[in-house]
Parts: sequence; C-alpha cells; structure tokens
Amino acid sequence: MDPCPFVRVLVGNLALKMPAAPRGGGGSGSSAGVHPTTAPCYCRIRLNKLPYQTATAPLLPSAEEGPASCTGAFAAAFHVSKADLDRATAKPALFGPRRTARLKVAVYLGRRGTTCGGVSSGRLLGKVVVPLDLRAAVAKPFVFHSGWVAIGKRRAGRKAAPAPAASSGGAAQLNLTVRAEPDPRFVFEFDGEPECSPQVLQVQGRMKQPMFTCKFSCRSNSDLRSRSVQSDPGNGGRNWLAKFGSDRERAGKKRKGWSVTVHDLSGSPVALASMVTPFVASPGSDRVSRSNPGGWLILRPVDGTWTPWGRLECWRERGAGAGGDFLGYRFELVPDHTNSGAGVCVAESGVPASRGGRFAIDLTAAQPFGRSGSPGCSPRGSGDFGHGLWPFGSFRGFVMSAAVQGEGRCSRPTVEVGVAHVGCAEDAAAFVALAAAADLSMDACRLFSCKLRRELSASRAELLR
Repeated sequence: MDPCPFVRVLVGNLALKMPAAPRGGGGSGSSAGVHPTTAPCYCRIRLNKLPYQTATAPLLPSAEEGPASCTGAFAAAFHVSKADLDRATAKPALFGPRRTARLKVAVYLGRRGTTCGGVSSGRLLGKVVVPLDLRAAVAKPFVFHSGWVAIGKRRAGRKAAPAPAASSGGAAQLNLTVRAEPDPRFVFEFDGEPECSPQVLQVQGRMKQPMFTCKFSCRSNSDLRSRSVQSDPGNGGRNWLAKFGSDRERAGKKRKGWSVTVHDLSGSPVALASMVTPFVASPGSDRVSRSNPGGWLILRPVDGTWTPWGRLECWRERGAGAGGDFLGYRFELVPDHTNSGAGVCVAESGVPASRGGRFAIDLTAAQPFGRSGSPGCSPRGSGDFGHGLWPFGSFRGFVMSAAVQGEGRCSRPTVEVGVAHVGCAEDAAAFVALAAAADLSMDACRLFSCKLRRELSASRAELLR
C-alpha cells in the first residue's frame, strides 16, 4: 500500500506581551511600568480558507523575553492534502509569481465568544500573517517562525517579522511557533453506501484500486445471541460485551442488529463492526439521548477468534440556535489496547446532523508543544511522556478521519489513516469498519418519526444475503 502525501501545520507557544504603562502621570521618571489590562486574550487562527481555530494567549510580564517565555502549549493544527497543496502553490497566471499559503493570526482582547451576529465579542488588537511555502515540508519538518513579533493596528495584516526590544511605548508583541511537517496517510474510499455492501478502494493520487469488500447485515435478537463475539477468558472481551447487555433491549422504538464485515480481496474477514447496543428512543421522545446511547464494537480476528478492539457510542445531541442537532460520538480503545488496563476515550465530539462533517481521532492537542514546534512526546519533542505513561496506547498525533454525510444524503465515506497506525492491511480494515459504523450511526440516530431507507431494514437485508 502506498500512502498519499499530507502536510500538517502546527501552531503553538502562544504568549502576549502588552506595552507597559506608567503608574503615575506628569512624565515622572520614577514611575514604574504596569500592565494596562488584566483581561484575557485569545487568538483566531486560520490557514488559507480552512475553518478558524481559536486558542488562548496568556499574558506575560513585559520583562520576560527569550525562550523562557515559551508556554509549550499547543494552539492549532491544520491538515493539508496534496490537492490542497497544489492549489495553494499554483501560479495564478502564466508569468505570475507562485502563490504561498498564508497563516493568519488575529489577536483579541477579551473573553472568547461570539455575538448574536456571529462577530467575535473581543476587541481586535492586531493581526499577524505568516507566509508558508508548504512544499518545503512535504519531505521533512520545517519551522517557518519561532519567536516574538510586533502586532498592533499599524501592523495589522503585515507579515511576521522579529519584534524590536520591548519598551514602555512599544507595540504589543505576540510569541508563536509555526511548524509544518510531513504527515502521509492511507486514503480509502467506499464506492457505495455502507448499507449497500460496497467495495472499498485505496486512493493514490488519481489511481484507485480495490482493497476490501464490505458486507452489511441486519440481524434479529436471536441471531445476534447465537453469533455473539467469542474471546479468550483472560482478555476481558466478555466483560466489555456485558456493558452492552441485552437488559437494555426493552420494548419500544429501537434500531438494532446492524453489522458490517470487512473482507480482504481473498474473501477472508479482517474486521467487523457490530451494533451490540440498540439505538433506542428515550422515554417520551423520538430521539437517542446521550444518557442512553447506542453502541458498536469494532472487532479484529486474533487466532481465528473475533476480539474487541474498540467501542463506539453515538447519540443525537440537541443543537443550539439555528445550528440544528448533532450526532454525538465517543470512541474508546478496549483494555487490551491501552497501557492502563482500562478503556480509554480517544475521541469525543459531534457532527452536524443536517450537513455532515468529519469523524476524527486526532490526539495532536494532547501532546506538549516543544519549543522547536515538535510534539513533546514525539522523537523530536521535549516532553516527559514515557511509553508507559502515555494513556492512549499506540495512538499518537493524527490517527484517522472519515467523512460523514448529513441525514438523507448519499454517503460514500472517504477514510484517511495515518501511516504510523497501519502496519498491515488488517490494521487499515479496522479503521474502515469504524468509519462504516460512524456513517451508519447517522441513520441509527435519526428521529424515530422519520423512516429509514429500505436497505437498513431487516427484511431488505435478508434478501441481500
């Protein structure tokens, strides 16, 4: 399998220094400098036209300078594919200069939040623009900026440049580190909706080749119990299954028994996503609530036996305002795949139910941000996370993401998996099964007043067997 080139842009070490103001008036030479404000500050960060990300910028005393002022905190991460990279660096005209990506950082005074009109509620202090030639980061890590830069209304929108020495009458200064590094990924694409038992193609540039096949089924309760997952007594698999026990399968509105089996090209099963907890409407409503979510087990064959690898819980979250409802999700690694001997949550977020979004496992923010810009627990990092202390097993940095379409839309998920997390085709198959479960959960969490497509009914599934 050949990966596709991706570049990851990391921003961190944010800190802000405000110009000192005299304690007394009248131009007295004995006046001591003090901070003009104690209000919190934050930054809105954007790479080209990608969505904004927001991070806090701690306020430091003006006297602090140099490496000691670096906070070691992660602020934002942007992921750029080869196609995005080509568009960002394309020449606009035959003899025009080659474009570069632009990272924009806007610094605001005040608490984070938005007004009813969608405008930031803070007061803009200034902006910084960092040009990025991301072609330099396709093969090796590259630091574009590390240090202080002056901001202010006069410099709003100007390119980052080293800041002059701080003075009582100087401009505010922002410290930041901007780094880009290669992040190759395997890319897979369903050639149909998961409930239609499609092929899964591996994508490499413009080339696509079959990699897996999927088999969707919808089973009854009796069939589920007769084919329940088996596991070794010592590996804790039965204990995990017990958490999804059948005592919750009470009478009422429910969607249950769905599964997707992933086969390699020889026809051997290599991964399984099984709905082991039904998606049940909460009493007095027609929605799956967070307090009673539906659940999937993601399983892999080990010595001829299906063994739990992870569990996915999904529910329907009420949205605020005009945003609409969300598909809430939570993914955990089961005990055998963590260092602590207990299930560890590696992803918890939401996807807009109307327009869809991305299901993602990305632990970049959990890693300390080194002064060089590298994550603290990476080989180049300066953090103190030992292998035994890192709580997420072998998961580090970007792990995977999958496109999830909104309700009522044709969904052919595209799955991206970090190269570091794929040692063989069976590893990739587990993420493909997880992506299928996340996509099907959008249908499983639809309001029970809405009818599902016929492919998701038990009678239809029986005909396709």
